[in-house]
Amino acid sequence: MTVMINRSCIGCGACVQTCPEGALSLGPEGNAVVDPSKCTDCGKCVSVCPVAAMSLPPNAVQLEQPSEQVLEISEPVVVVETEQSGDKVWVFVEQTQTVIAPVTLELIGEATRLAKKLNTQVGVVLLGDQVEFLAQPLFEQGADKVYLIDHGVFNQYRTEAYFQAVCYLVRKYFPEILLMGATTMGRDLAGAVATDLGTGLTADCTQLDIDLDKKILLASRPAFGGNIMATILCERHRPQMASVRPKVMKALDPMVGRNGMLIREFIDIPESSIPKQILRVVHDQLDQINLAEAKIIVSGGRGIKDAAGFQLLQDLADVVGGVVGGSRGAVESGCIEAKRQVGQTGQTVGPTIYFAVGISGAIQHIVGMMHSETIVAINTNPDCEMMKMANYSMVGDAYAVIPKLIDAFRAALASRQTNDSGAVCSIVQEAF
Repeated sequence: MTVMINRSCIGCGACVQTCPEGALSLGPEGNAVVDPSKCTDCGKCVSVCPVAAMSLPPNAVQLEQPSEQVLEISEPVVVVETEQSGDKVWVFVEQTQTVIAPVTLELIGEATRLAKKLNTQVGVVLLGDQVEFLAQPLFEQGADKVYLIDHGVFNQYRTEAYFQAVCYLVRKYFPEILLMGATTMGRDLAGAVATDLGTGLTADCTQLDIDLDKKILLASRPAFGGNIMATILCERHRPQMASVRPKVMKALDPMVGRNGMLIREFIDIPESSIPKQILRVVHDQLDQINLAEAKIIVSGGRGIKDAAGFQLLQDLADVVGGVVGGSRGAVESGCIEAKRQVGQTGQTVGPTIYFAVGISGAIQHIVGMMHSETIVAINTNPDCEMMKMANYSMVGDAYAVIPKLIDAFRAALASRQTNDSGAVCSIVQEAF
């Protein structure tokens, strides 16, 4: 008798890696096949199959399941499962100098929504040097399990060390879905991990969902220059990987005091084995632009034709405590630097207030700012797309409208005697 494999096999390879007898392999069509001469009906492959494609023949005797072990940590004490992971949706925790990137919290919120549809839990991968204390805020943000590898080799991000650690954890615990931020670090790491694991990666997603019939990830992203939305499936390989830009998803409100399961792991990666060495980190003190985290953004498009026009936008931003951004057209015309570009090929933002000045509303730009809470559009064309999607539309020449807005906001802020960002947002919203 041998283990039986049905048509629902997706060829993820989890059973192949688990089989102690080497009886399983992936056939020419990508699905699992069994060698009857080696199979002992131990049942280990049945327990790890994520789609229940494996089953034991009648009268087969299963081995006892692995026993649970207790991992003693600081409060609370938790039970850790061996090999078998009850969480199938994972998020990579991006942190720099022990500061968690906001995109990680946004992804945990999205992972929680996906996990509910799959009736599973959320796990997060935390790599770093002396970062165990970050587990608690991750639990409070929605993580059910934190897989921690805490070692000096992870003090600074380096592809060689990080991707080995992530792949080690994936091969041990077999998550179904792995999400990463589409940041500089996330994009670099995601490609390396997907390549090593031999799985697919959908980059720069703007929407994630679950096919409830097939129990697989639906990863959607703009395609063909942003003219269509493509939904991409990874049916036959695991984990299903996707990267998501910052400010596309919404983080959950933290649940203070919420606890979860901390799982300490170890992987031996000698420092000498990593060819890349970081001698020192130099922070750019000249320009601290952070569009992704700005609460108020004043963006200009092709309608702002010169540097003088963008200086006017800067004056408005200075009054309301915002930062200046621009469309691709403004960047191409030389009016603003590429690092300030908002859109599909620039940054994705989600401010409280977004001023779109002289921006027509091409889909490539809308993709980058559509999650703004309040959109104020100023344009001479009342029928352009940006004017239609804005919460407040002002028809007129920006060179005439902006100075009046500056005077009005300056007077309102002076009367309140405040420059707090939250208060400023309220005042700006009240003005409309």
